[in-house]
Amino acid sequence: MRARILLVGCGRMGGAMLSGWLDRGVAASQVLVVEPAPARAESVRRERGVTVHASAEAIDPAFRPDVVAFAVKPQNMDEVAPLCRRHAGPGTVFLSIAAGKTIAYFERRLGAGAAIVRAMPNAPAAVGRGMTVACPSPAVTATQRTLCDNLLSAIGEVAWIEDEALLDPVTAVSGGGPAYVFLLVECLAEAGIAAGLPEDLAQRIARATVSGSGELLSQSSEPPEALREAVANPGGTTAEALKVLMADDGWQPLVTRAIAAATARSRELAG
Repeated sequence: MRARILLVGCGRMGGAMLSGWLDRGVAASQVLVVEPAPARAESVRRERGVTVHASAEAIDPAFRPDVVAFAVKPQNMDEVAPLCRRHAGPGTVFLSIAAGKTIAYFERRLGAGAAIVRAMPNAPAAVGRGMTVACPSPAVTATQRTLCDNLLSAIGEVAWIEDEALLDPVTAVSGGGPAYVFLLVECLAEAGIAAGLPEDLAQRIARATVSGSGELLSQSSEPPEALREAVANPGGTTAEALKVLMADDGWQPLVTRAIAAATARSRELAG
């Protein structure tokens, strides 16, 4: 990837993206970072060797990025996006990972003809195992889509959609999904403690079980149903537990309600 990249925001997700790009062979000289937090900016500059500015206003007007990646919090986008309007043009694509900020939102601030890719990654991007779903605006060219795909694939799997409205349930399922999995670890540990396990052992068992199961699922070509059935022998202990978890008032209706609530909130936050 020989593209000139402007990364606006280098927090947890922005930092994961930057690490993925550099590890994939992007030269540090090709990347400019905007990061207002002094300590974080100095850390990125020292550890990654990239040029860091405190504000987009400090960037040389002659700099022409191929991609501007927005990795700031949604509540800060009103301040940040207009400062990057000067980069809008046929040679630049804007890649946003800000939840709830729509393509129309960016068109109002960057210009109606701006090429925009709205993407939703998730937390495992920090270890290169993220899941990102992306949606392009009509102005995005095939070359720009490929560029964004390459950048996003540096942090995990990438899927593309044409219907932007699907990003709301994507945010609910994929964006929030890691939190639900972490909650499962907490619940397993608490249940183990309630059943008599020492707390440290219950925590260790729950953590290793969930992370190991995720890796098994990743490496297996079988559907999750088949893997579940392989663990649950008829009449055994796991089957007994599954009677509770798969009951009419078990996990599925609860998770369905949770995803519906998150989807509705994502739509409320759209701007």
